[in-house]
Amino acid sequence: MSSILINNALIITMNPDRQVLQGSLLVENDRIACIGNGCRTADRVIDARGQVIIPGLIQTHVHLCQTIFRGQADDIPLMDWLQTRIWPLEGAHDPASIYYSALLGIGELFRGGTTSIIDMETVHHTESAFQAILDAGIRAVSGKCMMDRGPEGIGSLLEKTDTSIQQSVDLLEKWHGAGEGRLLYAFNPRFAISCSEAMLVQIRDLACQYNVAVHTHASENRDEIAIVQAERGMRNIVYFDHLGLTGNNLILAHCIWLDNAEMEILRRSGTRVVHCPSSNLKLGSGIAMIPQMLDLGIHVSIGADGAPCNNNLDQFVEMRTAALIQKPLHGPTAMPARQTFELATLGGASAMGLEQQIGSLEAGNKADLAMVNLNNLHCAPLNETDIYSQLVYQARSSDITLTMVDGQIVYENGRLATIDEANVMVQCQNAIKRVRKRIGI
Repeated sequence: MSSILINNALIITMNPDRQVLQGSLLVENDRIACIGNGCRTADRVIDARGQVIIPGLIQTHVHLCQTIFRGQADDIPLMDWLQTRIWPLEGAHDPASIYYSALLGIGELFRGGTTSIIDMETVHHTESAFQAILDAGIRAVSGKCMMDRGPEGIGSLLEKTDTSIQQSVDLLEKWHGAGEGRLLYAFNPRFAISCSEAMLVQIRDLACQYNVAVHTHASENRDEIAIVQAERGMRNIVYFDHLGLTGNNLILAHCIWLDNAEMEILRRSGTRVVHCPSSNLKLGSGIAMIPQMLDLGIHVSIGADGAPCNNNLDQFVEMRTAALIQKPLHGPTAMPARQTFELATLGGASAMGLEQQIGSLEAGNKADLAMVNLNNLHCAPLNETDIYSQLVYQARSSDITLTMVDGQIVYENGRLATIDEANVMVQCQNAIKRVRKRIGI
């Protein structure tokens, strides 16, 4: 049995009572064994005096396959962004470029205290991303992107329906539960525009059969909604509900442009919504009605989206942005810091279906956590009476000093423990050159 004792920390538990404790946290193997005072000693003892321990941050919409496309598709509207840049780039990936793109993204996530993600890969080479997830040690719900019909620009990503379904099931049966349960599979139809109704119905039935999630995009852009309405005769959320896809295993990224009927569907069905504030701003998509959703009891969590539409994978940036963009619309009390921090921890755990294991620091939970140094000029003075405010409005990813997943330290004091950072940087630079050359840019 391996064990780590972290002493003298301010611990943000996110337990039902939202306790903030001064004391120790003991990790044994992959679990939190003790929290507070009276914890026994361990194989390794870390003095965290002056630092804060938080639950590992959880991002519920990420595209690891796109990390090497950072800076390749800036200042372009969504549909042009997809058709002229992202789809051609994704179609030009090879297994190695996918692998190193995923490692690049995971390394950034670890450095920023993110321990768990819901990830959408591209159509091809998904196993390379899965291998990177297992090698690096992140916790992930991930899956192959599915696209059996398409507008202009889809190119080599276009699949036959049966092929897409069979490849997805094969990946699920091989990889679901790998890494001692750290990797879970989800069906990933890209969005309604790129998926036939026949495929969506099969995905609905297979997700039920295998008891896994469905992760897709919805209502991100008004042009997208207009296309869906013209082709399917109804708006996005109404269409998904009509097909029987809505429910607590459906994870919808964005959901910016909703009407009252769609909001009610989301509330009634328990469908999960992922807010991606920076991506939505950068693509000019709009500002999601998050305070209204939360007032209705709709489940919301937060994600950075992909690197080419953000261009960072920084959950501290996402929390701050999520809180700030609502205040001009709804007043300064909208999206208070503690509520926003809950979306980035407990909200993410629930979206992943892992609320009994992660998202809070409690004895028996998985040891997924991060340590934050708030002894910096941009954080001083420490305000223990409103630590959530400091974490959301002041802290930065560079303040993270330790990240742990499943009891394994994956990042500590400037060094990634499971990723060769220098090699990944070189490999990614070579990979983006290969990918760009294949599509003639």
